[in-house]
Amino acid sequence: MKPRSFYDLVIEVAIVRPGPIQGDMVHPFLKARENPGEAYYPNEAIRGVLEKTLGVPIFQEQAMKLAVVAAGFTPGEADQLRRAMAAWRRPGVIDKFRLKLLDGMKANGLTGRFAEQVFHQIRGFGEYGFPESHAASFALLVYASAYLKCHYPAAFCAALLNSQPMGFYAPAQLIADARAHGITARPADVHHSDIDATVEDEGRAVRLGLSSIRGLRDETGRRIVTARGEGPFKSLADLTRRAGLGAAAMTRLADADALRSISGDRRAAVWESLAQESEPGLRPLFDAAGAHGGDDDDVVPDELLPMSDLDEVYEDYLTTGVSLKGHPIAFVREELEAQRCVRSCDLPGLRDGRHVRVAGLVLMRQRPSTAKGITFVTIEDETGSINLVMFAAVWKREFRVARGSNAWLVDGKLENRKGVIHVIVGQLTDLSERVDRLNVKSRDFR
Repeated sequence: MKPRSFYDLVIEVAIVRPGPIQGDMVHPFLKARENPGEAYYPNEAIRGVLEKTLGVPIFQEQAMKLAVVAAGFTPGEADQLRRAMAAWRRPGVIDKFRLKLLDGMKANGLTGRFAEQVFHQIRGFGEYGFPESHAASFALLVYASAYLKCHYPAAFCAALLNSQPMGFYAPAQLIADARAHGITARPADVHHSDIDATVEDEGRAVRLGLSSIRGLRDETGRRIVTARGEGPFKSLADLTRRAGLGAAAMTRLADADALRSISGDRRAAVWESLAQESEPGLRPLFDAAGAHGGDDDDVVPDELLPMSDLDEVYEDYLTTGVSLKGHPIAFVREELEAQRCVRSCDLPGLRDGRHVRVAGLVLMRQRPSTAKGITFVTIEDETGSINLVMFAAVWKREFRVARGSNAWLVDGKLENRKGVIHVIVGQLTDLSERVDRLNVKSRDFR
């Protein structure tokens, strides 16, 4: 729609609902919006009811007024119709008004085709439609949120991160979007983070909070912030003493790479944090690691070697659900390119209708009750997200991968229409073995 006014938002909120979708109102409205000559008004009374929504009854109030001016309903009968529309959990209630609506419109000189179309649209409201005032209230929230996201993107991102869990998008996607809009994202760190995510550099950066570290208690984070107020931590031992941290908390901080400003290396921080407890079983390993005298026989244990870039990314996802160091798909990109797999950022430049192959992590699956068995899936690669449409037959055929895998290689047909891009799924290949250590679950909705 590309909304140009506040009222466009009101319509958007109301039209993407089971009622208008079931009543086949969406495409007629979009066609009329693109070409106002497509809007049809049999008479001036009906124009008065439907002109603001281009000939399509989108709000419950319009359906009631239409029954009055087109079918001769009394105000009391229109209110009964409203009650029937409100009984959207009881299918068939609205059908008892069909004959009265059709006969009334016929008596007013309206064609049978128009009368059936109007009844079909009104009947759609029996599958949950919105009153105009309700849609306007939601649209106000949309407007305010869009304004903040546009003008204060760092604050908007931080606020959503601090409101988790909520909505469709996990922290990784919120941060990816903020970065795509020029915001710098910075990791949780004992020297720089508050409990929650904060804004830095006068709105140009977002700093993850200590609360983003899985398993770290808020009380522990508060002790760290309070102790930091007395001055920087000189060492892990200093942090442990001043904040009163035990081995479990230190290990979580080290695993999440939140000690980098002190230790400089994640793996070293893990072992040094464990060493604070001086457990007898671990002491020989620490002693061996620190006792290198230059002999050829000296071997550094694998557990003390610096982590690879991929290991760092996996550990980030495990401990915080997001990595600022890279994306898992980027590490198999060379292999994917050999299979002619394109990236999310490449899709806008490709023609509508061509075959494409894409790959990514599965972010969410949605199967609305009004979608006739269609499942909508969003996957993500290192350059952005990709929206997939999977028809019921394909879902059934590819069920094992579709339902159980967290990473897909997708063959399908590209839909690229006026900048709106989808891939119609034809076939799936399981990529989960290529990201086998990734602990990420999709958000699934029905």
